[in-house]
Amino acid sequence: MTESDAPEIRVLLVDDDPLVRGGLKVMLDGHVVAAGETAPQRRIRVVGDAGDGDEVPDAVRTGRPHVVLMDLRMRRVNGVVATQRLTREPEAPTVVVLTTFDADEHVVRALRAGASGFLLKDAAPEGIVGAVRAAADGDAVLSPSITRRLIGMVAGGSGPVDRRRAARARLERLAERERDVADAVARGGSNADIAEELHMSVATVKSYVSKLLRELGLDNRVQIALLVRDAGD
Repeated sequence: MTESDAPEIRVLLVDDDPLVRGGLKVMLDGHVVAAGETAPQRRIRVVGDAGDGDEVPDAVRTGRPHVVLMDLRMRRVNGVVATQRLTREPEAPTVVVLTTFDADEHVVRALRAGASGFLLKDAAPEGIVGAVRAAADGDAVLSPSITRRLIGMVAGGSGPVDRRRAARARLERLAERERDVADAVARGGSNADIAEELHMSVATVKSYVSKLLRELGLDNRVQIALLVRDAGD
């Protein structure tokens, strides 16, 4: 298969600053990312942009993106609300939050709403391209260190009793090996890290994570980590 035949990664840009959208478009549109040793390269294509959260539904219907880069602070509908609305839709694209701030409460709210990670607006170009590729592949756009810092902000042990009780009840339904994987995800491990720790193949880890998402009714692995943290175990 040639590069031109390879599946593209379609991206929607959502930010209230037209300069930010323009810069991201120049950076991403037409960029080619390697998909692996045996898989063809994929070209990133920016399929649209929106200046506020209330414009997202129409832009998604028109562009059918795989990945949405979502600003958090917008005038009419902020990124948390826009993410909540978007992730409720069937076959919703992956949302990656764009922010000028490091891990804060707004980022945590967006992750709870279904975002798969977050990206600082001043990240290096290769980091942004890598984040788009990771999101398109279904991976969390968070390094292990950032994952640990984020879930550390969610004081599971001192949080609301009802939420802690509900989280524990959901996790108690898991088989022992499933819980092992959930705990490893909560520690911020990548699939490769978890595979090494639990003596599994990476493919088996991916299968377990997919099963956890289905059984727990969650959207992404970051939410698995937050649920484990909520349980306070």
